[in-house]
Amino acid sequence: MSTVPLDDDALNQTLSEARELRDEFQRFLHEYEFGMREIETKISILRDEFTHHHSYNPIEHVKSRVKSPDSIVEKIARRGIEPDFASIRQHITDIAGVRVTCSFVADVYRLFDLLTAQDDVTVRIVKDYIAAPKPNGYRSLHAILEVPVFLSSGPIMVPVEVQFRTIAMDFWASLEHKIHYKFQGQVPAHLVGDLTAAAEAASELDARMERLHHEAHAPLAVLPLDV
Repeated sequence: MSTVPLDDDALNQTLSEARELRDEFQRFLHEYEFGMREIETKISILRDEFTHHHSYNPIEHVKSRVKSPDSIVEKIARRGIEPDFASIRQHITDIAGVRVTCSFVADVYRLFDLLTAQDDVTVRIVKDYIAAPKPNGYRSLHAILEVPVFLSSGPIMVPVEVQFRTIAMDFWASLEHKIHYKFQGQVPAHLVGDLTAAAEAASELDARMERLHHEAHAPLAVLPLDV
């Protein structure tokens, strides 16, 4: 099948429209990047306050990302979303993501409460996979939070997915992801069983380490003086 080459005017028009679409998509992604930065800043402030004023840092590490264009397009196709920015904003809420890895389960809920108590943070969705793990054993606290981003054109509300996990939960989820990627989602049954058992073991480890932490930091008993 042959194609008719575009003349110079048509080619320039096509290039102009393509560049305009590219620039609009970049502006679209920048909104989510700015929202992600707002959440990162709030978490960083909480971490610094705990470190300097409470002599304890409940945050082990923080990771963040904005979905790639290819990942967004794939999700649009998979979920049958209209390929326009308004529909994407409405139906895809995890374009910007922040993962907070904590020391203990109690820290997960404490940080979630402190972050969501801030006046400019709006909670849209909460999925507590710690209290109610997924069937495969996955545990994490997921929240879609909206934060204001102040642009030259005015303020906009941007959704950011924030995941809170313990170290053990994060290690398990990372391994589970690698196994699913290797087997392209068709994981052998015996490995699925082993992963589920490992998730339970990770949960037990979390509980044991938290007990040890509390015991280590409990006030020492005052012994009576010998008379």
